[in-house]
Amino acid sequence: MDPLVSYEQFVLCFPQATNQLQAERALKTASGLVRAVAKQTFTFVAQEAVILRGNTRILVLPQRPAVVDDDNPLTVVELGDFGAINFAAVEGRDFVRTGNELERGCPWWYTSRYQGWPHRDQPGLWAPRVQVTYSHGYRDDIPDELAGLVMDVAKALYDNPRGLRSFSTPEYSETYAKETLGATTVEGVKAQLAVMGYRQGAFSIG
Repeated sequence: MDPLVSYEQFVLCFPQATNQLQAERALKTASGLVRAVAKQTFTFVAQEAVILRGNTRILVLPQRPAVVDDDNPLTVVELGDFGAINFAAVEGRDFVRTGNELERGCPWWYTSRYQGWPHRDQPGLWAPRVQVTYSHGYRDDIPDELAGLVMDVAKALYDNPRGLRSFSTPEYSETYAKETLGATTVEGVKAQLAVMGYRQGAFSIG
């Protein structure tokens, strides 16, 4: 997967990063770390299928932002247990989408399999397993605050590619501000992503 920030963007902020190969390696590693911690791809992915646990009124699509338009339809199927019939849910009839949330409806005039029939099923809840096919991610540049986080991590990797705390020879000694990819860096990334509000991912089947 391509880095979240290009070398051209990186060197605009850090013109001293003249070694392009080393900078691109740092950007790739930093992008991988941010993706792993956030459990988000961020870049655009078309028509990915995921299976989510249901038995709740609101399903949260794991990857953000969801992209729904004529070229990127949203398909939601409640999976039947042990070979039972699957049910294709329709937006506006069976559920309402608000951003990345799918809220199951329970209209009195349309009783579907998981909206009160059979009677042992609680009305207004999703089936135990729901398959959602949707597109997600940023088709253009990622948000500025996310790009800034990636570049901050990449800058530390560029300056200290070996991940050392300090380095010394008989003639020279240098101490780095922090070890790259250490616990402090990972916790810092977690904290900043939490402030930005990014959610976790889910198991992909396609």
